Amino acid sequence: MGASFIKLAQVLATRSDFFSEDYLSELKELHDKLPPMKEFEFDDVFRDAFGKGDIFENFEKEPIASASIGQVHKAYLKNNTKVAVKLRRYSIQRQVKADIKIIIFFNTLFKPLFSTYTKNSIDAVISEFSKMITKEVSFISELHNLKSFTQMYKDSGIKFPIPFEEYCSDGAIVMSFEEGFRFDDKANLLKYNIDFKPLIRKLVNFYTDQMLIEGYFHADPHPGNLLVSKEGELILLDFGMVKRVSNETRVAIIELVKAAHEQNYELYISANKRLGTIAYEAPTSELAEFTSKMFAIFGDENLSSESMQKLAFDILSTTKDLPFKLPSEAIYILRTSAIIEGLGTTYIENFNGIKDILPILQENIPKALGSKNFTELMVDTVKDTPFFIQNVQKSMQQISKGEVGVVLSNDQLKWLAKEIKEYIKPKIQGFLLIAAAFFILLYSSDLKPLSLVLFILGVFKTF
Repeated sequence: MGASFIKLAQVLATRSDFFSEDYLSELKELHDKLPPMKEFEFDDVFRDAFGKGDIFENFEKEPIASASIGQVHKAYLKNNTKVAVKLRRYSIQRQVKADIKIIIFFNTLFKPLFSTYTKNSIDAVISEFSKMITKEVSFISELHNLKSFTQMYKDSGIKFPIPFEEYCSDGAIVMSFEEGFRFDDKANLLKYNIDFKPLIRKLVNFYTDQMLIEGYFHADPHPGNLLVSKEGELILLDFGMVKRVSNETRVAIIELVKAAHEQNYELYISANKRLGTIAYEAPTSELAEFTSKMFAIFGDENLSSESMQKLAFDILSTTKDLPFKLPSEAIYILRTSAIIEGLGTTYIENFNGIKDILPILQENIPKALGSKNFTELMVDTVKDTPFFIQNVQKSMQQISKGEVGVVLSNDQLKWLAKEIKEYIKPKIQGFLLIAAAFFILLYSSDLKPLSLVLFILGVFKTF
């Protein structure tokens, strides 16, 4: 199957809470152990990127890692510098375009079976995924992401490869060779006495900075892209899938974390509505009750992952008719969260976002909100006072002139549009059936029974 389908399975490969080791050992190969390019494909790709390859003292044709978009080789430059060379797979752009066409075809085919919310969510997933994977096959785009990321997070304590820009192109990236073993390599973590808990805390703190503070995050932290050195240093690779989070989404996630920590489930549902994962008109009290049950399950230290799963799925089955959504901005946030949680389950049997990750996120909330001390707050208040008075004056003038209006949010407008559409659609269908009944009757009186059936159906559809 194509690269687009492999991307989905890479997420599943981190979920030791869902799959047994027999399945995981096979799925993990999709991270960096896919079949490499054939020899003629490799020769063609290498020639396009480096010509005769004069810049290398030595180049190992056998890849050290082979993933969905590219494969990585060990090489030495003329000055004997050891480098990692990432080559784009042969004809991958054409294959990705074919994948997208296949996905769109099946979405069109099955769309009539889905609810409005499911249709919108699937459309958002396909649209966002198509844009992202099209960018991912451009290594110039990945090089730009790597440079931006390194600059923005230079003080994060996480190590990134250093690119050799003069040798990079749209089909290849040459970068420093980073030594380490996969994040899910339990044997080596034990061998070098590396404690997992500080590692996962460091990773969650790093992603808190990315998503809640800077709004610029690496959306593909699977174990093939996340290495640990012998000294316990985290190394992040592969910057093809990097995303920006809008300020509105960032604030909604902060509210989500704060409400979850305080177990204020109604505020939690409200934040979800702002994030766009729950429809505007969804029943808040019913969802708050569902959320409190889910938090109780995943917050229980004594439950095994299998017990948690069973209880959670039992409760989830009662909410299948509720209007959940998946907006484009949330897709990669949820994907990344699922991968990080999955990494945790590799080492801790019942590791999950509520019990183990939420407390770390909560610690970072003041930082995410840019909290200030009392003096700074007083200075800002004094500075803003003239503007506050001006706004009050303007508001009073508008009230006296009767110019105050009601502003509807996008979610409210979408809900109104959906309600109006659902109301009008059967009326139009009914009118057409009644019109068809009269037309048939005028055409031939012999068709009176058919005309009568259509008329009755039209009346029924209308009223």
